Amino acid sequence: MEKNIEEDNYLTIEGIKREEIKVKGSKFIASAGYAPDKNKAMEFVGLIRSEFFDATHNCFAYSIGAKGLEYRFFDDGEPSGSAGKPILFTINKFNYKDIVLVVTRYFGGTKLGIGGLSRAYSDAANEVLSKCKVKKVHLTTTVKVFCIYEDINAVKRLINEFAISFEESYLEAVEFIVQVPNSKAERFAELVSSQTKGRAGAVINS
Repeated sequence: MEKNIEEDNYLTIEGIKREEIKVKGSKFIASAGYAPDKNKAMEFVGLIRSEFFDATHNCFAYSIGAKGLEYRFFDDGEPSGSAGKPILFTINKFNYKDIVLVVTRYFGGTKLGIGGLSRAYSDAANEVLSKCKVKKVHLTTTVKVFCIYEDINAVKRLINEFAISFEESYLEAVEFIVQVPNSKAERFAELVSSQTKGRAGAVINS
């Protein structure tokens, strides 16, 4: 039985993107970057802070991992909940993972209030995220397949149907190292056995 196909991929962004908006004289500069782990996210935050060292605030949020279970948001002196949390909310709205987003503010002389700040930080985040180059990351399970030469065609048909990628080696028997979407790994292994009448074996790496 196949598992939930939502386990098979997630969306992230490629490279770095920056956009700017102005709200009542204040300038909000949103910088988004790919961050596969917390250290990379904070490294990106540090670079933005260095670049905009004279800014009033450098607020940020990040979401790491296929399910976004590792996350953080930071208001950098803005009223609690008015900056970092709206940035993270906007990231989640786009359903992007492995991403860090810093919104730099240069105060323009007019106070926006907590509601106005939340909208401004959210709008700045939305502006940059809507223009990022999106990348789909495939989540796969490694399956090792062993077969005799007579079963190569049957096994390769299954590989072509199920695999994201594979490697092969030909010795006394044939071995394939197959990357299969998480939700399809068990079904793939079952078919390898059934369609070769048990002659071929498939081992799912845990």
